[in-house]
Amino acid sequence: MSTQTAVLNRTSWRDYYELTKPRVVMLMILTSVIGMLLAVPGMVPLDILLFGNLGIALCAGSAAAVNHLVDRHIDIKMARTSNRPVARGRVEPQRAVVFALVLGCAGMAILLVFVNALTAWLTLFSLLGYAVVYTMFLKRATPQNIVIGGIAGAAPPLLGWTAVTGEVSGHGLLLVLIIFAWTPPHFWALAVHRRDDYAKADIPMLPVTHGVAYTKLHILLYTFILFAVTLLPFATAMLGWLYLLGAVVLGLGFIYWAVEMLRDRNPDAGMETFRYSIIYLMALFCIMLLDHYLIAV
Repeated sequence: MSTQTAVLNRTSWRDYYELTKPRVVMLMILTSVIGMLLAVPGMVPLDILLFGNLGIALCAGSAAAVNHLVDRHIDIKMARTSNRPVARGRVEPQRAVVFALVLGCAGMAILLVFVNALTAWLTLFSLLGYAVVYTMFLKRATPQNIVIGGIAGAAPPLLGWTAVTGEVSGHGLLLVLIIFAWTPPHFWALAVHRRDDYAKADIPMLPVTHGVAYTKLHILLYTFILFAVTLLPFATAMLGWLYLLGAVVLGLGFIYWAVEMLRDRNPDAGMETFRYSIIYLMALFCIMLLDHYLIAV
């Protein structure tokens, strides 16, 4: 028995589960659920809540599987991703393709049948934006890859909003804008920490092409942009004072970590900023929900 055959024989359901990037999808579904809840004054219909998020999650998992497939030659060169199932050969590329197609088709079918066509097509555009435009082209083409491609990952709260209302609204787009502004400082903080990995894999991330100091400055600048953008839900009367207080406190915390990176005194500041950015987004959207039901209504 060859080594490759032995590896493939050890393929388990956990490998396919890993292909979907479950932690990333869970964060996306959190923002989708909150987008749904913010779209209405009361409770979201249970069928929309269940089928809408299931369809969005399956499509997001499909896009993640495509990312594993396309990046398998890059992943094997990077410490953070070297043990991924396709990169290591635990899942054959052909099986990953079939898995991605099954997830994507199932997700689209659920959205078309049980939710609405607008949400289905927006989800498809988001899937293609991440799996094709970002993964296949932008990631290798420009150091602004994560800025341009970030719009695909910012879509879930709008998808949740349209699943309930059947229309695109300005407030739903504000939620997209927040995640869009959050993505560069979030991802660049990780890229600074993993700069050598990206350089080794020949991926033109900003710290590789323009240096760490330049990237840290841009993390701070984008964090200020994010801070300003997060004030818009209050300025537009979408949310109230509880959200404003939470956005300011969380935003100042993000600025603190961005400044810590710029000062270059803490060698772990990049990963600590990255971790904080995840907590920041989860907390910000949870505070939106609290404000929506306790204050704004």
